Amino acid sequence: MKLKKKLIALNTTILLGLGTFVSIPSVNAESISELEKQQHTIQGERTGIQSEIDTAVAKISKLQDEQVQLTAQIKRIDQAIKDNQAKITETKSDIEETNQEIKQLDKEIAVLKERIQKRNEILKERAIAFQKSGGDINYLEVLLGSSNFGDLISRVGAVATMVDADRTILEEHESDKKEVEEKQAAVEKKLADLTNMKIELEGMLAQIKDQKDQSLELSKDLAAKETAAAAIISDLKEKDADLAAQVTSIQQDMVKEKVRIAEAEAAKQRAAEKAEAEQVAAQKQKQPAASSKSTASAKTEPTSQSTSHTSTAKTVIKKSSTVQTPSAQAVAPVRNLSAAVTAGNKYIGNSVYVFGGGRTQSDINNGRFDCSAFVRWAYSQAGINVGSMGAISTDTLKGYGTRISESQMQPGDMVFFNTYKTDGHVGIYVGGGKFIGSQSSTGVAIASMTSGYWNGVFTGHVRRL
Repeated sequence: MKLKKKLIALNTTILLGLGTFVSIPSVNAESISELEKQQHTIQGERTGIQSEIDTAVAKISKLQDEQVQLTAQIKRIDQAIKDNQAKITETKSDIEETNQEIKQLDKEIAVLKERIQKRNEILKERAIAFQKSGGDINYLEVLLGSSNFGDLISRVGAVATMVDADRTILEEHESDKKEVEEKQAAVEKKLADLTNMKIELEGMLAQIKDQKDQSLELSKDLAAKETAAAAIISDLKEKDADLAAQVTSIQQDMVKEKVRIAEAEAAKQRAAEKAEAEQVAAQKQKQPAASSKSTASAKTEPTSQSTSHTSTAKTVIKKSSTVQTPSAQAVAPVRNLSAAVTAGNKYIGNSVYVFGGGRTQSDINNGRFDCSAFVRWAYSQAGINVGSMGAISTDTLKGYGTRISESQMQPGDMVFFNTYKTDGHVGIYVGGGKFIGSQSSTGVAIASMTSGYWNGVFTGHVRRL
């Protein structure tokens, strides 16, 4: 009986010990599950960071594209400034030459006036002599007063000479007066035209310099945005690296935990085998019957605990949104002028104002226009001829079409503005109180006629082709 109690106590101790070992895998399984949850959370954070990095990279790519376009525009502006400055220099030289021509003309005019004055004196003396004679002396009396035929011949020659002399005096007199007037008018007109050109060029040059300053400021702004985006990417990559290190650390902990669980399982197995061996040995030392009973009672059915791991699959639902970009409102076609209205759209943002530009195919290909050349080109895209490429100007454009009132204005009509001179600028009306033209400060652009600068210089001059 006593032996039986000892065997029961031994069996109880062994079972308690085994129970302790059996509980270890359950605790460790929970620990691994927690590590897996942490790993999943961190990987989710990394996915978000990667998405932010992709967004920042796309933003930088867009900024770089804008920078390329802006750099090209700045180059066009720089070249236009050089060209316009050269034109100003040339114009100033022409003005100086014209001034020299005027000085020379003044000298010639003085000589002509002196000759005219002398003729006036001769004619005046003739008139006085004629008046003193009572008006009765004439060329016929001179001829009739001849004493003989020889004298008559001499007198006829003298009279003819006098008649020719008088006629020559009058003709030279009128010729000199006309020459003075024509030369003076021509040179003064040339000087006025060159002066107007100089005024326009200087004003335009100042505006283009302002445009260049604005472009450079925008370039700096784009560079700053690009630097900021690069800094964001660097920061995100650093965070991603930290999270990756955390994931690696967790994975290492998981490996260590699995090794520890395996070692604990092995230790439990060894302890169970040892306990069973000790129990068998103790039973062999007793009576065979008691040993047999003890051995039978000590035997236990092996139990196994199975742990099931449930894996959950997560479905990531990506939300997509369709952004509908409304198409640009098309200008309603007006007869066959719709092509002229829209032709210049391709030059908006990538053209430049050059005085005298747009008169060669190279200028047109590179978006280098002044206002009148652009209007001529735009109309030519609609099959409308408003003059030759090399001789176009705002003054020549005023001779085309029919003038209409501002209230009748429709897309495709020509609109004129009083800038440095009357009708010094021209564009094409596009509707909605706006026009398209090559402006000195922007190149080809659409501008408002109802506010700002252009509203102040628009006087209602509209022409319809």
